[in-house]
Amino acid sequence: MNNFTPWAALIGSLLIGISGSLLLWLNGKIAGISGIANGVIWAKTSDDRTWRVLFVVGLVTGGFIYVAMFPGTVQARSGYPLWLVGTAGLLVGFGTALGSGCTSGHGVCGLGRLSFRSLAATLTFLSAGIVTVFVLRHVLGLSA
Repeated sequence: MNNFTPWAALIGSLLIGISGSLLLWLNGKIAGISGIANGVIWAKTSDDRTWRVLFVVGLVTGGFIYVAMFPGTVQARSGYPLWLVGTAGLLVGFGTALGSGCTSGHGVCGLGRLSFRSLAATLTFLSAGIVTVFVLRHVLGLSA
Protein backbone atom coordinates (compact mmCIF):
# COMPACT_ATOMS: atom_id res chain seq x y z
CA MET A 1 0.00 0.00 0.00
CA ASN A 2 2.66 2.49 -1.04
CA ASN A 3 0.14 4.74 -2.81
CA PHE A 4 -2.46 4.98 -0.04
CA THR A 5 -3.77 8.54 0.06
CA PRO A 6 -6.48 8.77 2.72
CA TRP A 7 -7.14 12.50 2.38
CA ALA A 8 -7.48 12.40 -1.40
CA ALA A 9 -9.71 9.32 -1.09
CA LEU A 10 -11.88 11.00 1.54
CA ILE A 11 -12.27 14.22 -0.44
CA GLY A 12 -12.95 12.32 -3.68
CA SER A 13 -15.53 10.06 -2.10
CA LEU A 14 -17.29 13.04 -0.49
CA LEU A 15 -17.43 14.82 -3.84
CA ILE A 16 -18.81 11.70 -5.55
CA GLY A 17 -21.43 11.24 -2.84
CA ILE A 18 -22.48 14.88 -2.89
CA SER A 19 -22.71 15.03 -6.68
CA GLY A 20 -24.63 11.75 -6.87
CA SER A 21 -27.04 12.95 -4.19
CA LEU A 22 -27.55 16.31 -5.88
CA LEU A 23 -28.27 14.64 -9.22
CA LEU A 24 -30.87 12.41 -7.57
CA TRP A 25 -32.47 15.17 -5.49
CA LEU A 26 -32.48 17.89 -8.13
CA ASN A 27 -32.97 15.86 -11.30
CA GLY A 28 -34.41 12.55 -10.13
CA LYS A 29 -31.63 10.69 -11.97
CA ILE A 30 -29.14 8.07 -10.79
CA ALA A 31 -25.47 8.95 -11.36
CA GLY A 32 -24.60 5.80 -13.30
CA ILE A 33 -21.91 6.79 -15.77
CA SER A 34 -22.68 4.10 -18.37
CA GLY A 35 -26.37 5.05 -18.43
CA ILE A 36 -25.57 8.75 -18.61
CA ALA A 37 -23.05 8.26 -21.42
CA ASN A 38 -25.46 5.97 -23.28
CA GLY A 39 -28.13 8.65 -23.00
CA VAL A 40 -25.86 11.22 -24.66
CA ILE A 41 -26.38 9.29 -27.89
CA TRP A 42 -29.86 7.82 -27.34
CA ALA A 43 -31.61 10.57 -25.33
CA LYS A 44 -35.29 11.03 -26.18
CA THR A 45 -35.35 14.82 -25.74
CA SER A 46 -32.81 17.60 -26.13
CA ASP A 47 -33.27 18.56 -22.46
CA ASP A 48 -32.38 15.01 -21.44
CA ARG A 49 -29.34 15.06 -23.70
CA THR A 50 -28.18 18.47 -22.42
CA TRP A 51 -27.73 17.49 -18.77
CA ARG A 52 -26.06 14.24 -19.81
CA VAL A 53 -23.55 16.04 -22.05
CA LEU A 54 -22.82 18.54 -19.28
CA PHE A 55 -22.30 15.69 -16.80
CA VAL A 56 -19.81 13.91 -19.11
CA VAL A 57 -18.02 17.19 -19.91
CA GLY A 58 -17.78 17.85 -16.16
CA LEU A 59 -16.22 14.42 -15.58
CA VAL A 60 -13.58 14.94 -18.24
CA THR A 61 -12.92 18.56 -17.21
CA GLY A 62 -12.60 17.54 -13.58
CA GLY A 63 -9.94 15.02 -14.53
CA PHE A 64 -7.95 17.62 -16.42
CA ILE A 65 -8.26 20.10 -13.55
CA TYR A 66 -7.00 17.47 -11.08
CA VAL A 67 -4.00 16.64 -13.25
CA ALA A 68 -3.22 20.36 -13.65
CA MET A 69 -3.45 20.99 -9.91
CA PHE A 70 -1.47 17.89 -8.89
CA PRO A 71 1.02 17.11 -11.68
CA GLY A 72 2.62 13.70 -11.65
CA THR A 73 -0.09 12.06 -9.53
CA VAL A 74 -1.76 10.34 -12.48
CA GLN A 75 0.34 8.21 -14.79
CA ALA A 76 -0.76 6.23 -17.81
CA ARG A 77 -0.39 2.46 -17.50
CA SER A 78 1.69 0.72 -20.11
CA GLY A 79 2.69 -2.82 -20.89
CA TYR A 80 -0.68 -4.17 -21.98
CA PRO A 81 -1.21 -5.24 -25.60
CA LEU A 82 -3.69 -3.13 -27.56
CA TRP A 83 -5.88 -6.16 -28.35
CA LEU A 84 -6.25 -6.85 -24.64
CA VAL A 85 -7.20 -3.25 -23.83
CA GLY A 86 -9.75 -3.24 -26.67
CA THR A 87 -11.21 -6.57 -25.58
CA ALA A 88 -11.44 -5.31 -22.00
CA GLY A 89 -13.32 -2.20 -23.15
CA LEU A 90 -15.80 -4.29 -25.13
CA LEU A 91 -16.32 -6.66 -22.19
CA VAL A 92 -16.92 -3.74 -19.82
CA GLY A 93 -19.50 -2.31 -22.23
CA PHE A 94 -21.18 -5.70 -22.54
CA GLY A 95 -21.13 -6.14 -18.77
CA THR A 96 -22.72 -2.77 -18.07
CA ALA A 97 -25.48 -3.53 -20.57
CA LEU A 98 -25.99 -7.01 -19.11
CA GLY A 99 -25.96 -5.74 -15.53
CA SER A 100 -28.19 -2.75 -16.30
CA GLY A 101 -25.57 -0.37 -14.97
CA CYS A 102 -21.99 0.10 -13.91
CA THR A 103 -20.02 0.36 -10.70
CA SER A 104 -21.01 3.98 -10.17
CA GLY A 105 -24.70 3.35 -10.68
CA HIS A 106 -24.88 0.14 -8.67
CA GLY A 107 -21.89 0.40 -6.33
CA VAL A 108 -22.23 4.04 -5.32
CA CYS A 109 -25.82 5.06 -5.90
CA GLY A 110 -27.59 1.69 -5.73
CA LEU A 111 -25.96 0.58 -2.49
CA GLY A 112 -26.65 4.01 -1.03
CA ARG A 113 -30.34 3.42 -1.77
CA LEU A 114 -30.12 -0.08 -0.17
CA SER A 115 -30.95 -1.82 -3.47
CA PHE A 116 -30.58 -5.61 -3.29
CA ARG A 117 -30.18 -5.75 -7.08
CA SER A 118 -27.27 -3.29 -6.82
CA LEU A 119 -25.69 -5.39 -4.06
CA ALA A 120 -25.82 -8.47 -6.31
CA ALA A 121 -24.40 -6.48 -9.24
CA THR A 122 -21.59 -4.99 -7.13
CA LEU A 123 -20.60 -8.39 -5.76
CA THR A 124 -20.54 -9.67 -9.34
CA PHE A 125 -18.33 -6.74 -10.47
CA LEU A 126 -15.92 -7.33 -7.61
CA SER A 127 -15.76 -11.08 -8.23
CA ALA A 128 -15.14 -10.58 -11.95
CA GLY A 129 -12.40 -8.05 -11.14
CA ILE A 130 -10.67 -10.44 -8.75
CA VAL A 131 -10.78 -13.27 -11.30
CA THR A 132 -9.53 -10.95 -14.05
CA VAL A 133 -6.54 -9.78 -12.02
CA PHE A 134 -5.70 -13.38 -11.11
CA VAL A 135 -5.84 -14.50 -14.75
CA LEU A 136 -3.83 -11.51 -16.03
CA ARG A 137 -1.10 -11.77 -13.42
CA HIS A 138 -0.84 -15.48 -12.66
CA VAL A 139 -2.07 -17.20 -15.83
CA LEU A 140 -0.99 -14.79 -18.59
CA GLY A 141 1.96 -13.37 -16.64
CA LEU A 142 1.13 -9.70 -17.27
CA SER A 143 2.01 -7.19 -14.59
CA ALA A 144 2.16 -3.48 -15.16
